[in-house]
Amino acid sequence: MQDSLFGDDLPLPAAAAPAAARPVPAEAAAPAQADAPASPRRASRPRNAPKVEPAAADDALRAQAARLPPGLRLGTSSWHFPGWAGLVWQGDYDGAVLSRHGLAAYAQHPLLRTVSLDRNFYRALTASQFAAYAAQVPEDFRFVVKAPSVVSDALVRAEDGRGQRPNPAFLNPQLAVQDFVQPALDGLGHRVGALVFQFSPLPAALLARMPEVLARLDAMLGALPALRPTAPDGVIAVEVRNPEFLTPDFARVLKAHGATYCLGLHPRLPAIEDQLPLLRALWPGPLVCRWNLNRLHGAYGYEEAKGLYEPFDRLVDPDPHTRQVLARVIAGTTQAGQAAYVTINNKAEGSAPRSVQALVDAVLAPPPAS
Repeated sequence: MQDSLFGDDLPLPAAAAPAAARPVPAEAAAPAQADAPASPRRASRPRNAPKVEPAAADDALRAQAARLPPGLRLGTSSWHFPGWAGLVWQGDYDGAVLSRHGLAAYAQHPLLRTVSLDRNFYRALTASQFAAYAAQVPEDFRFVVKAPSVVSDALVRAEDGRGQRPNPAFLNPQLAVQDFVQPALDGLGHRVGALVFQFSPLPAALLARMPEVLARLDAMLGALPALRPTAPDGVIAVEVRNPEFLTPDFARVLKAHGATYCLGLHPRLPAIEDQLPLLRALWPGPLVCRWNLNRLHGAYGYEEAKGLYEPFDRLVDPDPHTRQVLARVIAGTTQAGQAAYVTINNKAEGSAPRSVQALVDAVLAPPPAS
C-alpha cells in the first residue's frame, strides 16, 4: 500500500541550510468572504427565495459524485467569485453577495464537499460565526480552517505583508486553543474537517534555530484538545512555506500528537513528488492538501496569477502532472480507509471549480494498463 500510495523509497532530507531572508509580501488579500454589505435584493426575486441560486447539476455530474470514495472531500479556497457563474452559481452575483450568501449554494454542488475558511487567518472567528457557517451546509459537509496568523506567523506584519518584528504569540499554546481550536469545535461541531496551522515563511534567524521551533510546535500540539469526541472526522494539520521543515524531526513531532502534514502545493516548496516522503513517514494517516499556486509564477506570484486568471472561469495553465500525482495519492489514501481533504485555489490552474472537476476525472479514470 505504501508503494502504491507514495511511489518511492526516498528518505527524508536532512535539514537544509537557511535561505537568505528577503521581504515577504502578503500571500493574499483578506478574502472577500469577510462580512460585507450585501447588494440590494433584486426586485424580481421572490421574497423567500435564496439570495444565491446554485448552478444546475446534471445527472452525469451527480453520477460522478456518487462514484467518488466516501472519505474524499474536495473543495476550493473560499467561494466569493462572480466568475463561477454557470459553474457554481446560477446567474451573476457580485462578490459581496456571494461572500455573505453564497456558501449554501456552493454546498449544493455535488463535487464540493468541503471549503477552506481562509478568512480565519486574518481575523479569528468566534464560535457563533463558525456556527453560522455550519448552519448553511449539509450534515456531511466538512470545513478546512486556517489558524489565525496571530499563532501561525512568526512575524508581525505590516498591511503590505512585510515582516516588522518577531511575533511573541507565535505557536502560543493557550492562544491556539482559545482563539482557534475550541471556537472551531464549539461552532462547527462534527463539521470540523481539517484545522490547519499554515506557517508563513520563517525569517532566517528562526530557520537557523529549527530545533527550538520544533520544540515550540511540539508544546503547542500537545496542548490542543482532542477533536474526535466532537468531530470524528477532524484532523490537525501543519502547512509550511520553508522546505527546511521537511525532515524526520518534523515528522516525529507531528506523529507524536496524531497530527499530519498538510501537503502544500506552492512554488516555495518542492514539487509534489518530493514532498511525499514526509507523508510516507506519517503513514497510515489522512491526507490534507491545499493546492495554492501554480509553480509557473514563483514564490511571490499570487498577484501575477490573479491578474492572469481573473475572472477564474477557465483553466489557463493546466498542470496535469500535479493532478495525476495527487489523484494517485488520493486513491491510495482513501483505499486504505483514510480521509482525504483537498482544497484548490483559483491560482492553481485558473479556476478552482474546473480544477476540482479535472481532479475528479483523474481520480475516477481507469488505472493504466500494466
